[in-house]
Amino acid sequence: MEAKKSLKAVAACALSVAMLFAGAACGTSDGSDDAASSDSGSKSSELTGYDVSSVQKDDDIAKLLPDYVTKDGKLTIGMDTSYAPAEFLAEDGKTPVGFDVDIAKALAQVFGLEADPETANFDSIIPSVGSKYDIGISSFTVTKERLEAVDFVSHFDAGSAWAVKKGNPNKIDTSDLCGKKVAVQTATMQETEANKIAKQCEADGKDKLEVISSKLQTDVTTNVVTGKADVFYADSPVAGYAIAQTDGQLEMLGKVEGVAPEGIVIKKGDSQMDEAVQKAVQKLIDDGTYLKILKYWGVEDGAIETSEINTPGVE
Repeated sequence: MEAKKSLKAVAACALSVAMLFAGAACGTSDGSDDAASSDSGSKSSELTGYDVSSVQKDDDIAKLLPDYVTKDGKLTIGMDTSYAPAEFLAEDGKTPVGFDVDIAKALAQVFGLEADPETANFDSIIPSVGSKYDIGISSFTVTKERLEAVDFVSHFDAGSAWAVKKGNPNKIDTSDLCGKKVAVQTATMQETEANKIAKQCEADGKDKLEVISSKLQTDVTTNVVTGKADVFYADSPVAGYAIAQTDGQLEMLGKVEGVAPEGIVIKKGDSQMDEAVQKAVQKLIDDGTYLKILKYWGVEDGAIETSEINTPGVE
């Protein structure tokens, strides 16, 4: 299904959760389920996420898991917890929360395992899946390049968005970024795209585009707020959240671009794990848990209807 992000709604909802405001979770579509948090059994003001404790183990799916995953009774998940509202740290500075975190916990429930989300640098996750981590869930766009290193099970659709200072005082035009400074998170698809634009500026003999890469998305956002960078480029729900967090200092520039599948990272060629995760994601989609999680965080416009292994047709 095609996902078109309603960034203002995403941002407003994410901010209300992150700043511990009370009230029901926000939606980004027609508002027909505007009491999503009442279904969750946990209050958004507690910043605990959607309560997935009622999700039951599926023995048939659990039996598909390889021994290296089940031997310790845990599902270990690598994630970069600087990428709100998908995965970030609660106010205690150590508890992972976000819609990807809730999906990971629900998957663990289906498997009959304890969820063990671990904070990692984004660029270290893919190389560590299959050894340090059972899976990686961290807003990974499924790309051909990444598919050469790992397998993916799709679980969300997201686009990319640009953000600038309110009022766009530097008159940034995304069709001509030569001579500008672009902030991105290290190892993301957006970093790759920014570097491509920079090379094209050089090839065309134009002013240099400087790509400022940071390990943490929070630093990416700060770079634009403080004027170190002219614009940042990030996943659309992340951009919406970041804009809301700056209390009116930033705004989105243009429309959401390039909606593409995001996926759960699995060790390359591990067909057992591929099948187990795909069936578990699909089960959560079919029984409604998946959509309730996304509605809780206000990002249901990114929902998919069918989870796929190594999504065909990605670029």
